[in-house]
Amino acid sequence: MSEFIAVIIPAGGSGERLGADIPKALVQLAGKSLIERCVNGIAPVASQILVAAPAGYEEQFRELLGSEVTVVTGGDSRSASVKAALAHVDPSARFVLVHDAARALASTDLAERVIEELRSGQSAVIPGLAVVDTIKSVDRDGYVVSTPDRSQLRAVQTPQGFDVEVLRAAHESDEQYTDDAGAVEAQGVRVKIIDGEARALKVTTPQDLESAHRYLLGDSDRTALRVGIGTDAHAFSKDPDRVLALAGLIWPDQVGVDGHSDGDVAAHAICDALFSAAGLGDLGSNFGTSDPQYAGASGLQLLHETLTRVTAAGFSINNVGVQIVGNRPKIGPRRGEAIAALSSALGGVPVSVTATTTDGLGFTGEGRGISAIATALVLRAGK
Repeated sequence: MSEFIAVIIPAGGSGERLGADIPKALVQLAGKSLIERCVNGIAPVASQILVAAPAGYEEQFRELLGSEVTVVTGGDSRSASVKAALAHVDPSARFVLVHDAARALASTDLAERVIEELRSGQSAVIPGLAVVDTIKSVDRDGYVVSTPDRSQLRAVQTPQGFDVEVLRAAHESDEQYTDDAGAVEAQGVRVKIIDGEARALKVTTPQDLESAHRYLLGDSDRTALRVGIGTDAHAFSKDPDRVLALAGLIWPDQVGVDGHSDGDVAAHAICDALFSAAGLGDLGSNFGTSDPQYAGASGLQLLHETLTRVTAAGFSINNVGVQIVGNRPKIGPRRGEAIAALSSALGGVPVSVTATTTDGLGFTGEGRGISAIATALVLRAGK
């Protein structure tokens, strides 16, 4: 990446029209929140990601997104949220992309094409789709005033890209705009539009959420989807030299857990969930302690072997999620690493990692061990 590229994601929209009582960005789409999908799609092109969260939800966003994403408090409007995030953009940034959390399925390729136009000398670049319906302009009484030429109309999407100084200047005023390109246009800056993509739809209503589901699943028959649940637990070792393996990572400052393999409860729970979803038994029947080849095996090795077996059985993995239960270690600072490690072992599928404690209850709450609960969604191949 030759330039420092900052990405701002204003995520203050409510989930009211989706029937949710939480911010829209936290609404789940096939097992993962819209904001997580949005961040994952834009991350490959970003040097810095800033999310403007609704007031009162900042810590929830930080827990969800990890330390690699900067969460700031958003404002009462989109423009105010973007302005708040702009104050935290790295001084070395050359370009800024502004991206809607609700456009969670926008591809990395779309962002790359926006950036290429900026590199070519454009000051403002936005994606858009040709309008296929006839559009009418109407007055307050509902009568048609005019019929614009639809060949000159575009339905605008995000991410929208700008020279950082152009965007800063546009947000110096207190005017409110429905998109950042409007703020830039008002400054007399020419805005270049490029071809958008259908999958970058904005999720606003339940019907939009259903359309987003269809993009994720393609033309597959939903009856071919199968869900599995898996769990695993291990006690902390009395051996102070036992290394902790968890969520595909080594935690060198923590005492590990006892087990036949490396004791990675997160990886093991995911394996268990995948075997359950595919009807292939469970963790023990596939990687039993009686099998010497899995003695000391890493969680990543078992995940890779699970992928092979699930695929051979005629299934593809749609997504997995795992919640780690325990007082230590703190997952948040390394959540991004954990997601990347687990996803890579499973061939790049979407992975969600969360963590919780039990308020002092049970063996995890008493600090005697650690456990994990996982869910997996698989799709029968060819359906």
